[in-house]
Amino acid sequence: MAGDCLPLALLGVYWLLYFIVHSLLASLGAKRAVARHWPALMPAYRLTYNALAVLLLLPGLVWIYRCPGPVLWSWSGAAWWWAQGIALLAVAGFLVTLKGYDGAEFIGLRQWRDGERRVEDQEQFKLSPLHRFVRHPWYALGIVLVWTREMSAAWFLTAILVTLYFVAGSRMEERKLETYHGEVYREYRRRVPGLIPLPWRWLGKKEARRLVSGAGRRAS
Repeated sequence: MAGDCLPLALLGVYWLLYFIVHSLLASLGAKRAVARHWPALMPAYRLTYNALAVLLLLPGLVWIYRCPGPVLWSWSGAAWWWAQGIALLAVAGFLVTLKGYDGAEFIGLRQWRDGERRVEDQEQFKLSPLHRFVRHPWYALGIVLVWTREMSAAWFLTAILVTLYFVAGSRMEERKLETYHGEVYREYRRRVPGLIPLPWRWLGKKEARRLVSGAGRRAS
């Protein structure tokens, strides 16, 4: 199997192309172009985007499984338990933040079912418990997950690129969120860090409710 493996650099090229395509399709520019030229396709845009994101992810994961390369380090003993515990906490964090999202909206089923042709996301400004401490909890938890795995050469390269992409992607997403939510999101951005929790920057429950209710009044 190892003799059939392509150079590791090609895996890096694949991930870079994946991230570029993923970001371009998520951009407001791409959505506006589709809405302008092919408006009938808009109800299925989010659903198609998510399906493509998953399907295009699979070749890279298969590549890592078939051609992992040398193991750079692996967790053992107490460190193994520590790494797995941190990973399980990250998974639990994902489940907690799901309560802050409209699942049908996030996947794209609602837009497809309702024939929604607007470019902007229709979900209201919401804050899950973890959003009180970081603005992008899924990205932060994703970084934790990739760095708590056994590090083969292929996975190490992937972890570096994923981390860089999450940092860059979070900043690109900020621009969209400011477009959607305006001053409410700018205030939230001033109060809460992006990816790394900071003891002096977080929202209490009352402050979070105030921001969410303020966003609701502006939307109405």
